Amino acid sequence: MRLFVAVVPPVEVVEHLAEFVGPRRDHPDEDIRWAADENWHITLAFLGDVPEYKTGELSEWLEAAAGRQKPFDLRLAGSGAFPSVADARVLWTGVRDESEALPHLAMTTRSAANKAGVTVDGRKFTPHLTLARLRQPMDVVRWVRVFDEYSGPAWTAESIELISSRLGEGPSHGAAYDTVGEWSFSG
Repeated sequence: MRLFVAVVPPVEVVEHLAEFVGPRRDHPDEDIRWAADENWHITLAFLGDVPEYKTGELSEWLEAAAGRQKPFDLRLAGSGAFPSVADARVLWTGVRDESEALPHLAMTTRSAANKAGVTVDGRKFTPHLTLARLRQPMDVVRWVRVFDEYSGPAWTAESIELISSRLGEGPSHGAAYDTVGEWSFSG
């Protein structure tokens, strides 16, 4: 099972961003694959393929990590691209976190996965929400300028989700996501 741990924005935050993104999706560039609104999330830890027998212990460790976390405020704003604006494969909007709780949460969820014997993708954590993937590397400076103008409503993050990803089974042949577990913050 292909898994990741994420914070999922509430419906009203998704709707606000979707209103801003909507007109941009009409852009006729076949090299841009816009992410489906229902798939928007902030990845804390990408776990890749995890054997099903490990999900029980993984869930226990993630529940413990969530239990130590206090709810905190977030806001989607700004933009960027991976690996760079000049040679992008991913276009994203940023995450504003005044309390700096998100990097700590990413670290604790990654640690929880490791304790369960699950290997975590070792990339440096950069808080973001993926808006689009690009079929080939391209300069996205104009898109970054457009999305730099975006500033969404603040919301309180109150839980983490363990999500399974089935590649090619979602909208426009993208990924389909299913929540495997969700744990509230109670620290």
